[in-house]
Amino acid sequence: MKINHYLKSNWDLLNEFESDQSRGAEPPVLQKPIPNEAKITALPGIDESSSPTGSIYSIMSQRRSIRKFTSEAVTLNELSWLLWATQGIEKVFRGGIASLRTVPSGGARHPFETYLFINNVEDLEPGLYRYLPVEHSLVFLGEQIPPEKVSEGCLGQTFCGDCAVCFAWSAIPYRTEWRYGPASHKVIAIDAGHMCQNLYLACTACGLGTCAIGAYDQKQMDNLLGLDGEDEFTIYLAPVGRKN
Repeated sequence: MKINHYLKSNWDLLNEFESDQSRGAEPPVLQKPIPNEAKITALPGIDESSSPTGSIYSIMSQRRSIRKFTSEAVTLNELSWLLWATQGIEKVFRGGIASLRTVPSGGARHPFETYLFINNVEDLEPGLYRYLPVEHSLVFLGEQIPPEKVSEGCLGQTFCGDCAVCFAWSAIPYRTEWRYGPASHKVIAIDAGHMCQNLYLACTACGLGTCAIGAYDQKQMDNLLGLDGEDEFTIYLAPVGRKN
């Protein structure tokens, strides 16, 4: 099937489609469960005072893709700000099955999980983490993935490993398919763009840099994150660091 089929409006597919939601199936959870006895790190809270100064005009006009970073660490406050900006929850509603976040998502389904290859963040042990938006916390998943492995998984783009932290977003399609079925492909792709653009703006606002990465080895990156590659798989990456 040609790619243009997925990019065009396909809402007519829902005319005779009965979704799992309409059949009364249990909704997928807002975030993946926390492993038993996992090490959890609470992130600094976010409020109006957390926002870096600068007009929205100056932030948008200065936004650029940055591929060179200094060796300086990212602070835990800055990481907290970036995570809140990209997937932070403002409100959980509909009996706990939907959430309003800092980015829009079709049907408030938010089909993504945020993984972090942490190399150099103050007060945080290097390693692989997952963001818990409900608790605004991090769960430690394992020891640091060698930066060269991350770069290799990004098809040799060395700055993907040579950064303070690399965001790696996975998609769990069923969160959207539960409601929109065959129309979900386009919705998920659009949602990913909303999320990464917020990372760009949040980084620019606090003097950090990032670069959206769509070129990566699917199987290799899924393996690094411990994903099954079917029900959950890598969809987007973005290394972050202080601009060189």
